[in-house]
Amino acid sequence: MLEWILGGIVLIVVLAVIVMYNSFISLRTRMENAFAQIDVQTKRRYDLVPNLVESVKGYMKHEKGVLESVTKARAAIITGAPVKDRLKAENVLTGALKSLFAVAESYPNLRASENFMMLQEELSGIETKIAFARQFYTDAIMKWNQKVQMFPSSLIANFFKFGPKEQLEATAEERKAVKVKF
Repeated sequence: MLEWILGGIVLIVVLAVIVMYNSFISLRTRMENAFAQIDVQTKRRYDLVPNLVESVKGYMKHEKGVLESVTKARAAIITGAPVKDRLKAENVLTGALKSLFAVAESYPNLRASENFMMLQEELSGIETKIAFARQFYTDAIMKWNQKVQMFPSSLIANFFKFGPKEQLEATAEERKAVKVKF
C-alpha cells in the first residue's frame, strides 16, 4: 500500500513538472511571436519610408536635415543588431518621422498631395499596429517574468535556467516631446 502512495506522489510531482515546463515553453513561444509581430509591422514601416521621403523631397528642398535624419534612422534598423538595439533604432525612426510630419505642416501643397496623404495615413496605421504589437510583447514578457519568480514554478525556472526577460522601456530622451525648429 505504501508503494502505491509513494508512486502516486511521484507521478503527481512528475506531472506537475511537465505541466510547468510546458507552460514556460508556451510563454516563450508567445514572447517570440509577439516580437515577430513587431518585426512584421516595422518591416512594413521600413518599406514605406522611402516612398514617403521621395514624395516629400520635391516640396521640402530647404528641410534636407529632416529627410536625412529619417533616412539615417531607417538605415540603422537594418544593421542586424540585437533586439534591444533594433528597438532603440525603431524609436529613433519614430521620432524622425514625427519631425517630418511636423515640418510638412508648413507646406500646404505637400499636405494636399494625394500621394503624401495616403502614405501618411498608411504610416499612421502602421504606427498604431506597432504600438499594439509592443503592448502584446510587453504583456508576454510580464507573464513570463511572473512565472519565473512565482513559487513553485520558480523552482522549475531555476532548474531549466529560465531567467527573467528585460521589458521594453523608453529612455528619458525618447519620452521628450519632439521639437521642430523652422
